[in-house]
Amino acid sequence: MDSEQLGVLIPILVPIAMFAMVFGIVYLYKRERMAMIERGMDPRSYKPRSVAPHQTLKWGLLLIGAGLGLCLAYILDRGVFHDEDNPAMYFGLIAVFGGLGLFVSFLIERKDNMNNKDVE
Repeated sequence: MDSEQLGVLIPILVPIAMFAMVFGIVYLYKRERMAMIERGMDPRSYKPRSVAPHQTLKWGLLLIGAGLGLCLAYILDRGVFHDEDNPAMYFGLIAVFGGLGLFVSFLIERKDNMNNKDVE
């Protein structure tokens, strides 16, 4: 297949794929609701529980850490190393600061869990 033929197929296949995805999501949602009704459950009173209550905190701190690492790598690349192309520094600092964000999230979660145990 030539790239011209693929270029013609993309505007056709992308909407079809998007429609199939939306149809599948709605179909599975309705099927789940019907299964709940068959088992005698009220689907309106069902609220999905969060598996990890601190998931948003974890992702937020990870992204903040990655952003800080990227910012620091840019500052070091432009200021200290004077335009040397050093992609390893970018990846390394993103990983280090992302890991620090996850570690801070762990400390906050542990402190919160200890406070919850003291209350009970």
